[in-house]
Amino acid sequence: MTMTTTDSLPDRADAPPIASWDEPEGLAARGTVIVVVGRGEHPGLYERFGRRISADAWRVRAVADPITAPDAAAEQIAALLSDPDLPEPKVLVGSDSGAAYVAARVSAGELAPAGVVLVGLPTTPSAADRDELRDWDAELLERTSCPAHRARLTADTGMRRGAIGGDAVPQAWLEAVAPSALGVPVLGLHGAADRISPLADVRAIYAQAPQARLVSIVGGKHDALNDKTHRVAAATTMLFLESLKEGPDVPEIAHTEDLRATGSAL
Repeated sequence: MTMTTTDSLPDRADAPPIASWDEPEGLAARGTVIVVVGRGEHPGLYERFGRRISADAWRVRAVADPITAPDAAAEQIAALLSDPDLPEPKVLVGSDSGAAYVAARVSAGELAPAGVVLVGLPTTPSAADRDELRDWDAELLERTSCPAHRARLTADTGMRRGAIGGDAVPQAWLEAVAPSALGVPVLGLHGAADRISPLADVRAIYAQAPQARLVSIVGGKHDALNDKTHRVAAATTMLFLESLKEGPDVPEIAHTEDLRATGSAL
């Protein structure tokens, strides 16, 4: 289950190719997950997430950063959503600025996935925060607490250092996010210790969405899919995907019973 790249789109100088992870041989694909990366990132950085989700037979595709390659990202997403060879349901997963981009375009009715996962949905940081995060060590500290991912980001020549502090999420995207217009099921994944986009600042956004669930990762940093708790984030995402597979109202498929509250005895 190695990473591949998709060659169905013309090469563009402004964007890396789509990264792909397919279901294991012999298993029928259950759906498609399309990842929209965040500031400074490229599709290959989601290999760990892609491998884990695709191991459970969901095809995963990761596309370009819509801040640095807006036309390419838009073309890639449109092509994947309309590709008849990719199985339904199709779910958009956006991280950081990718989350704002997905939320804005779905709010506007420009994209129509079966559901969305918004990871580290950004708010507008202060100028002081942006200046602090232009320092690579400071950015790395706030991105992730995972030593392995920190090492990968530091060694990756395709990673744009200082992007969190240097690339403001376009104000037009932030203003276009209309929670009440998100007419598809939404999973919010957010690190409880996220200083780049504090959890307290996003709760009201999810509270206004008709079909939203917000899951905060205890101790989690901004890059929830690539944090120390990446297994928890992937498992939470998988539970959402499998619930969505059961129907558009995302029915509960795993119920936790509090035996102490009911007075039950084992």
